[in-house]
Amino acid sequence: MPDGLAFSGSPLDRASQKRTNREWVDAQLADPQSRFLPVWKLSALVKSGGEPSLAWARRDVCDLEGSRPPVLLGIRDEVAHFAVDISATEKPEAELGVEGAAQFSDARALASQLPVGEAAIFAQARALVDWHATHGFCAKCGESTRISQGGTVRICPDCQTEHFPRVNPVVIMVVTRGDNCLLGRQKGWPAGMFSALAGFVEQGETIEEAVRREVMEEAGVSVGNVRYHASQPWPFPSSLMLGCIAQGVSQEIVVDFSELEAARWFSRQTILETLAEPGSVEGLFVPPPMSIAHHLVRDWARSLG
Repeated sequence: MPDGLAFSGSPLDRASQKRTNREWVDAQLADPQSRFLPVWKLSALVKSGGEPSLAWARRDVCDLEGSRPPVLLGIRDEVAHFAVDISATEKPEAELGVEGAAQFSDARALASQLPVGEAAIFAQARALVDWHATHGFCAKCGESTRISQGGTVRICPDCQTEHFPRVNPVVIMVVTRGDNCLLGRQKGWPAGMFSALAGFVEQGETIEEAVRREVMEEAGVSVGNVRYHASQPWPFPSSLMLGCIAQGVSQEIVVDFSELEAARWFSRQTILETLAEPGSVEGLFVPPPMSIAHHLVRDWARSLG
């Protein structure tokens, strides 16, 4: 299993059993030791200068005009950690009084800059903040919902329906045949970049079935055995990437150009040389280590079979 996948390895205890107690959650909100991560338009506050790290604020951040109710991320060393959406703030650094000391940074950039555990905390915060911002009404009756259990549930006060944060499962797979692997590229990607094929898991479908369907749809290649390899949270906005190694049964490629710009078989040697020196072979390179696609391609290329 790959180590150090971006957005994984959170050090927080999500306090699932405690967060159902509203009095306990309220006590954590009032505790001066609790920490609050400001999130502005899905970007996190990061300390400026030196090694990047998340910049935590005091309870006062919740009092900024337009800020949304804080959501509990978890507990570490008996200290509660919350996220607060302050997207309505026009000049967040100025209103927080942190100009020059901290700034809001994009999630994709942070994935490769933050320590693994902190990137995972931000992934959780970003996904939760986005979900609350877009799910304020009951899908059953249309009434406004209210936050509950520290932010892991929204409840409709009218029909009592409980709504839970959504995670979208996505299969991502390296298809192999002999000493070759199948990779594809989409329009708009940087020239030379090829990656693992991927697609959303549909209702009533297993991971293995989703892998076979997606590969057939996108590249016209039949797949036999499918082996799960590893997973990665992907907060864009809230997916879970299910990484697999799949055995190709057929070889001919028939590209669905509505999905891909191209798909090709690459030899193990070509992939190894590309990993060692991106662009050295036919200008080819694969996604960076922040993506599970990189780990899938790398782990297959370095394996013995």
